[in-house]
Amino acid sequence: MYLDVNPDLCTGCRLCEAFCSFRREKAVWPSKSCISVLKYEKEALYIPFTCQQCEKAICAEVCPVQAIQRNPNTGAWEIEVSRCMGCKMCVASCPLGGVAFDPNRGQAFKCDLCGGDPECVKVCAPGALRLVKGPEATLAKRRRVVQNLVHLLKSWGKDWGVEKYV
Repeated sequence: MYLDVNPDLCTGCRLCEAFCSFRREKAVWPSKSCISVLKYEKEALYIPFTCQQCEKAICAEVCPVQAIQRNPNTGAWEIEVSRCMGCKMCVASCPLGGVAFDPNRGQAFKCDLCGGDPECVKVCAPGALRLVKGPEATLAKRRRVVQNLVHLLKSWGKDWGVEKYV
């Protein structure tokens, strides 16, 4: 499973951020959300962004205490908070910025797909977010989603060297 993002449908309402943070923190606190809506004013474009649930997750590979494990039911990479020691290696290693750090707790956090029923998808009225699962969630299709994002960023003259990871 992974989240498919269609920036053409995003209106920038940021309800996905609000509901994600409320689910996690019981408060509307966008900086504690696992999804962020990137706003590009010049292009009049909004891009919801979250963990891409990579097939080969660099964040999991660099974790010195193996706190990031794949959930066998959802396929999502999840951070086991009881094991996370707050070293931020996962945050630094993610080429797409899909892992964040909570300084109050001293731990990393990322999207876990809400156990297979993501809040962000449920509240996205325009349909910019959808949960992809089953045969449709192939590596090739996931790679296409990330490649489209990289292409979009490069078309604006932004190059962060992420192509080698997709």
